[in-house]
Amino acid sequence: MEKCYIDPVSLYRLPWTMPDNGITWLEPTAQCNLNCYGCYRKNIKNSHKPLDDVKHELDFFQSLRKSDCISIAGGDPLLYPDIVKLVVDIKSRGLKPIINTNGIALTNELLDELKKAGVFGFTFHIDSKQGRGRDPKWLGKNEIELNELRLYYAEMLANKGGIACSFNSTVYYDTIQYVPDLVEWAQKHIDIVHTMVFILFRYITSDTPFDFYAGDKKIVWDDIHYHSNKDEVTDLMATDVVKEIRKKSPEFTPAAFLNGTAKADHFKWLLSERIGNKGKIFGYAGNKFLELIMTVYHYKKDKYLSYASPKALRMGRLTLFNTWFLDRGIRKALKKYLKYVLVNPFRIFKKVYLQSIMIIQPVDMMPNGDQSMCDGCPDITYWKDKDGTEKLVWSCRLEEPMKYGDFLRMVPKNKETVPDNGSSVIAEIAKIK
Repeated sequence: MEKCYIDPVSLYRLPWTMPDNGITWLEPTAQCNLNCYGCYRKNIKNSHKPLDDVKHELDFFQSLRKSDCISIAGGDPLLYPDIVKLVVDIKSRGLKPIINTNGIALTNELLDELKKAGVFGFTFHIDSKQGRGRDPKWLGKNEIELNELRLYYAEMLANKGGIACSFNSTVYYDTIQYVPDLVEWAQKHIDIVHTMVFILFRYITSDTPFDFYAGDKKIVWDDIHYHSNKDEVTDLMATDVVKEIRKKSPEFTPAAFLNGTAKADHFKWLLSERIGNKGKIFGYAGNKFLELIMTVYHYKKDKYLSYASPKALRMGRLTLFNTWFLDRGIRKALKKYLKYVLVNPFRIFKKVYLQSIMIIQPVDMMPNGDQSMCDGCPDITYWKDKDGTEKLVWSCRLEEPMKYGDFLRMVPKNKETVPDNGSSVIAEIAKIK
């Protein structure tokens, strides 16, 4: 696959750090009503934490880390018996409660309770490899056909009003082809779909060039939770997704990113902010616009912005006219908007919206065994060691300390043939073969 080049210097490096971040990750339960292929978390029944323990985790977060929102995840948090009380508590701390769910357990009655409790938004995980086959309606459906389900949840939230709506899906080598259609679908519903997130698939396969260790103990690769016996691609990069999106949306332009801990030019959280309506995207915000938003928000709130409210995202036209002189991307979008209105002046009455497209590139295995994580990871969560030490750790790899007491180290099996140029492992091993 021919690579798509993005110059990291042209983007705004999101200012999120370990102690000062837009998001923090909370897992009140590991129980889920689906068993998604590609999930980083083992599904454990009856794993609900006592509410007081969860509140202690929130206390710990707030003692070490500024955050704008708390992503309530799991498992599926809607199965947590005290989810409404938890949302109330998070809201009372001045944080935005965001529920990350597959949506199965969401009813109108529960949504009413959660809105009253202060929920800020939902992120629905929907993709074709979730095992939704228990509902015959979704059995065998591809990503495009699942847009019907996405729209059901988007309209469900829109009917209640004032709740942010996001969708994420895991992207595999055989499903990346659908990403441009999902981006296009999101535009058609830009008034009620506020964010689309694409998370690249990562698993360990049998042809791994590494041995794995927890301390001095060697771990067999297929004992690790996130492993696959299939022959599949596990090294898709954010730039691959950008290239695919541009097949339908040539002007698609990222504006900000988080880099990798081992590679400055790894686009770990790659953010695009577009401005438009259901019929037309006028353009993409540039790096200066994102820098302005983050700086002003932090100055006013003493924390960095993560999720914006639906009300704020309806201010697309105001954004065009108020920030064009600060940002090249906004300037280009304003010119297109003015031409759009001049053709038909009645278009001035159509609302203009902001919408985010995020691409997340999880852990990358470097040829020398280093693991390139998200530098300034937003999905940091709580962990207590066996000796009682409380820590902030990566949620995507929490299964490792839970099972082995520590994060795994990787050692190349053949140090003589493994290159050290920082490119992806699968690509380099293919070259060697």
